[in-house]
Amino acid sequence: MTTTPRNTPSLRKTAIAGIATAGAAACALTLAPHAHAAEPTPATTVSAAAITTAAITKQAHHTEKTATHHTTKTTKTTAKNTTAKKTTSTKHTDPVTAIVKSTKYSNNLDGWIREALAIMKTKHIPGSYNGLHRNIMRESSGNPHAQNNWDVNAKNGIPSKGLLQVIQPTFDTYHVKGTKNSLTDPVANIVAAANYAADKYGTMDNVNSAY
Repeated sequence: MTTTPRNTPSLRKTAIAGIATAGAAACALTLAPHAHAAEPTPATTVSAAAITTAAITKQAHHTEKTATHHTTKTTKTTAKNTTAKKTTSTKHTDPVTAIVKSTKYSNNLDGWIREALAIMKTKHIPGSYNGLHRNIMRESSGNPHAQNNWDVNAKNGIPSKGLLQVIQPTFDTYHVKGTKNSLTDPVANIVAAANYAADKYGTMDNVNSAY
């Protein structure tokens, strides 16, 4: 009977060493980063581009919206200021001042009476052309610089003056704002006298003598 040499332990060691080497190689291969992992795929590139385009579009839309809002706000502010200015201008337009500055009335007795009547109308002061003219002719004969130097008012230092012979205290009390603040101004004198007559007699038309 032939006896076979027993070298089993040696073979076992060789096999184990081989298995270990193969296992290590496998682990190294598994843990090592793939060369293609860092390279972006076409899908990743398209997705990034889409996100970038969307962001730019969103920013552009926001900028346009902001600009539109600013423009609209500026336009509204300008329109508001213009409207306010027009309102203020209209509010401070005094009808009496407008009549006084008008050039439609002649600088004579007829024109003075007509201008006074226009102002009286805006202030709701009663009186007619005939009533004013009749009293003017009696009091001053149509002379705007006429002055009474002999009656009691003259003796008291406040002579009657103007078309309708008004004293200064009466003029100051019944002067209509917008007319000239002058006792001998034809229009201012007529309007103040008519205002006084309306208060004391109802209207200048009711006055037929010294008043």
